[in-house]
Amino acid sequence: MATAFADVEPKGMAQAQSENPVTQAATEPAASESKAEKAAPPAVLAKVQDVIAKFGKGLIAPILGIAAFLAIWAALAPQVDTSLGALPGPLEVAEQGVALYDEWQAANVAKAEFYEAQDGRIAAGTQAVAFNYAGPPTFLDQVLTSLKTVALGFILATVFAVPIGLAAGLSPMFNAAINPLVQIMKPVSPLAWLPIVTMVVSATVSSADPMLAKSFVISAIVVMLCSLWPTLINTAIGTASIDKDLLNVGRVLKLGWFAKLTRLVLPSSLPYIFTGMRLSLGVGWMVLIAAEMLAQNPGLGKFVWDEFQNGSSQSLARIMFAVIVIGLIGFLLDRIMMMLQSLANRNHTI
Repeated sequence: MATAFADVEPKGMAQAQSENPVTQAATEPAASESKAEKAAPPAVLAKVQDVIAKFGKGLIAPILGIAAFLAIWAALAPQVDTSLGALPGPLEVAEQGVALYDEWQAANVAKAEFYEAQDGRIAAGTQAVAFNYAGPPTFLDQVLTSLKTVALGFILATVFAVPIGLAAGLSPMFNAAINPLVQIMKPVSPLAWLPIVTMVVSATVSSADPMLAKSFVISAIVVMLCSLWPTLINTAIGTASIDKDLLNVGRVLKLGWFAKLTRLVLPSSLPYIFTGMRLSLGVGWMVLIAAEMLAQNPGLGKFVWDEFQNGSSQSLARIMFAVIVIGLIGFLLDRIMMMLQSLANRNHTI
């Protein structure tokens, strides 16, 4: 009996063990699912870390920096008392920005009504000559005036600086001749140039109705005189650093001066020229505001000066809004020049 029971017991255990793989097969998916659930959070965390590493430096960090600046500004502004009241915070400045936009829309409506009424009078025969609308310039009009002024000054600076820089880079003698003048003229303030330019332009432009307003011409020339030096210096450096082998190849091929300039010199020095132009545009935009204040050119500089002289309760907020707009426009101009510079560097060939 003992031996019979012993024989039966292993069979039962063996039968139980034979049924065990089925239960193991049933529990293996559940175990794998639990492992996947445990592994899922690290995978999601890794993706989040990748997104932060990819966009954090270029997008998230600047947003956090601007938000922190606005929070500090909003917290500290009420504690600063001026002759016009407390220093305006971000909300007050934004409200004045909206108010300036509303003024621009109202001025456009008034301008349209003026021309409509004038056309009616001319059609009825009660008015013989058409007149231009003489309303005060709005904030957006002054922004456009400043952009036109800096564009003219920048173009004039480039036209003068690039040829002189090319000549200085190609001729060591010419470079030595103009170098003292460049070093002396480069640090001169626009406020020092302004009286001289004003007297010269006033003596030159004697027409009662010139094509360009005197204040516009004065501001543009001051911008030119203060912003041409970075372009001139960078052009000279880029031209002087051309590989001498290229110039020797030009001599062997007996290239003329124009072919040598367009095929060898300009393509090699183009990155330096665009770097100088980018710096010149930034300098010109900074100089413009001071020039417009004193020359009374109806741009952003005159807007800031008029609001300062006005002394109303909204003047300080409007000035701060103008400062933000000036900074944003300067940033956009720099980005545009950077795009043009990268495009020129990518496409220039020798």
